[in-house]
Amino acid sequence: MTEPTKTTDTEKENQPETTQSILDFGSALTRTPHGAVYCLTIIGQIEGHTAAGGNAKTTKYEHVLPLLAKLEESDEVDGVLFLLNTVGGDVEAGLAIAELIAGMTKPTVSIVLGGSHSIGVPLAVAARRSFAVPSAAMTIHPVRMSGTVIAAPQTYHYFERLQERIVAFVAGHSQITAADFQDLMLRKDDMAADVGSVIYGEEAVSLGLIDQVGGLSDGLQYLYRQIKEQREKKA
Repeated sequence: MTEPTKTTDTEKENQPETTQSILDFGSALTRTPHGAVYCLTIIGQIEGHTAAGGNAKTTKYEHVLPLLAKLEESDEVDGVLFLLNTVGGDVEAGLAIAELIAGMTKPTVSIVLGGSHSIGVPLAVAARRSFAVPSAAMTIHPVRMSGTVIAAPQTYHYFERLQERIVAFVAGHSQITAADFQDLMLRKDDMAADVGSVIYGEEAVSLGLIDQVGGLSDGLQYLYRQIKEQREKKA
C-alpha cells in the first residue's frame, strides 16, 4: 500500500497562503466583486487552558483570538463568515471567542452546520446575523465542570454566576429572553440521562435563538449586503 505523502515545511512555504490557511486553520480569504470575505471554521471541541486529547479535533482559542483581532484591523477583509460544527468545550474560552466576535465592527455571519452544542450556542449567536440549516442541532444544558469539585457553597455560587454570564450573553445577542433560555437549560423531559434541551434549525429560529433558517448562499448574500451598506456609509 502506498504511504500517504506528507507536506514538508519547504512545500508549505511554497504553497499559496489561502491553501495553507485551509490546511492549518480551516480558514480561507476569498475576494469577490462584492468584497473580500474571510471564512473561519469553529469545529470540534473548544479547547481551553488544558490541551485536548491527541485524536480530538479542536478549535484553539489562542489561535482564534489574535486572528479575530487581525481580521478586525485588516484593510484586506470586508466581512467574516463563521461556519460552526462544534460539540462545545471550555466555557470561558468559548465565551472569550464569542465576546470578540460580538465586538467586531465588520459584518459577520454565522452558519450552524451539523451542530453547535453547549458553549457553541453563544458562539452561534455572537455574529451580527445567525443562520442555521434545518438539520442543525443545538444542545442547551446547565454548566458542567470536569475534575475535582469542592462541595462548598462558593463552588455552587461560582457555577451559578458562570451560568448567568452565558444566559445574559445569549439573551443579549439574540431574540430569546433570558427566562426562556434558562427554561431550555433546565428542562427534564428532553434528554434521557440529563437536564436540558436539544433543538433543531427551524425550532431555534421560532424560539428567537437563531435569526434565520438558511445555508451558505443565504449567509453570503446577507454578508454582501452588509458589506455594501458599510461601504456606502464610509463613502
